[in-house]
Amino acid sequence: MTHTKTMSDVLRLEAQSLEVAARILESNHQADCENLTTLFEKLRSSGASLHFCGVGKSGIIAQKCAATFTSVGLPSYLLHPTEALHGDLGRVGLNDAIVFISKSGTTEEILKLLPYLEIPKSHRIAMVGNTLSPIAEASGIILNCSVEKEACINNQAPTTSSTLALAMGDAMAVLFEKYIGLSKEGFAINHPGGILGKSLRMKVRDLTIKADSCPILHSGQTLQDAILIMTKYPVGGCALIDNNEFKGILVEGDIRRTFTRENEGLLTKVETIINTKPTSIHPDQLAYEALELMESKTRSLQLLPVLEGNKFLGFIRLHDLLKEGFSLKS
Repeated sequence: MTHTKTMSDVLRLEAQSLEVAARILESNHQADCENLTTLFEKLRSSGASLHFCGVGKSGIIAQKCAATFTSVGLPSYLLHPTEALHGDLGRVGLNDAIVFISKSGTTEEILKLLPYLEIPKSHRIAMVGNTLSPIAEASGIILNCSVEKEACINNQAPTTSSTLALAMGDAMAVLFEKYIGLSKEGFAINHPGGILGKSLRMKVRDLTIKADSCPILHSGQTLQDAILIMTKYPVGGCALIDNNEFKGILVEGDIRRTFTRENEGLLTKVETIINTKPTSIHPDQLAYEALELMESKTRSLQLLPVLEGNKFLGFIRLHDLLKEGFSLKS
């Protein structure tokens, strides 16, 4: 057996286990899925939390599941059963719910916790490999996480079973998302620091270099004036403003092209060489839309004027968007 086949066999076995679990869920656990949505509504209406409880590898899966639920808007926590018996039960409310993750359904630490757990049976969820186990019997909602065998060559290390538990936790979280109608914008509220959050929340105005920090010229001024003020304010371009109205922009490339033409020089009037119809953007548009405008051109734009009507508010630069982590490949 090649090393490649060893690895690919693991992936196939785990994928097959997920398929089997999906069929079991559809055939035998429709009522449990309905009860889950009812429980989600109770948790939301009461402001209660969802706890995930497991030991060892199951505890690691529990921690990931809790993090996923928290990210989609339902406060969730890892409750280690041993720590719970030594004080962490104080974080559990009567209206809370708990998910037990146990392949055997007989995890000793969880069984010791059950007599002291005041969460009602209807708020207990068992993700177990044995639906007739003590942990399953103590729970009101049972999700079958049984597997035929572990991918481990000795059928010992949690591999297939932990993958299935992780996937079942994801299935629960997606059900919650669908039930509450979570939008991309809603998801972004809990992810303001990630690129998704930035893409859906950060506005052009948040990255705009304000007008008073930008080079500004008026009709009648010369290319020499432009070079001097662009040196003072090295933004990459300058705006032409007359009577408080935006007339166009001059970028560094325009200056270089001007010097390649005959009879042009430092005394050239800026109004004769500006771009009077540049691509522009409104301050309330998303910063990601600015990136799309800049990168959608045959030659990418380095600078966009930010306009509110004919009023110049400043510039947004491609450099600043990339610095924030924006990318059309994100």
